[in-house]
Amino acid sequence: MYRSQRNYENLEKRLFNVPGKYGIPVIEPTHLKRKIDFIPFNYAKTIDHPENKGIHFFLDDYQFNRVWARPRTYLHMIQKFAYVMSPDFSIYVDFPLVIQLYNHYRKHWLAAYWQENGVEVIPSISWGNEDSFEWCFDGEPHYSTVAVSSVGTQSSQEGRSVFLQGY
Repeated sequence: MYRSQRNYENLEKRLFNVPGKYGIPVIEPTHLKRKIDFIPFNYAKTIDHPENKGIHFFLDDYQFNRVWARPRTYLHMIQKFAYVMSPDFSIYVDFPLVIQLYNHYRKHWLAAYWQENGVEVIPSISWGNEDSFEWCFDGEPHYSTVAVSSVGTQSSQEGRSVFLQGY
């Protein structure tokens, strides 16, 4: 490992060797085997019978940034759930491109890390505008159950249009 990778952006924990222009870790396909209810991540610590629930991250990023900052700390809790959706870090069209790519990378890094540790991960697919189509689907599985959220996309005609283009 290069010296610059120590203690930086989780590269000391796992560096994925992946194809593709942007180095986005690949999420393996998964399929729901039973119907379950999904709860927001911010309720995951207090839920009874997590083995019968799933976690989603369709929340403001500040509510789950901690899973990126301390992935090992939250791994044991996340492993208790039947399914976990990949984190939905924001990819707003007015964000600089590098931040959009970083958020896509973080989502995939965590999902791949969790999968390596036995977690059933349902990919959360997200995109910005048409410019993001070049990279926003990198690392997503084919022939898999996926999750898509329209939260925050329906408040304007432009937002609805961009959402439908990606969908």
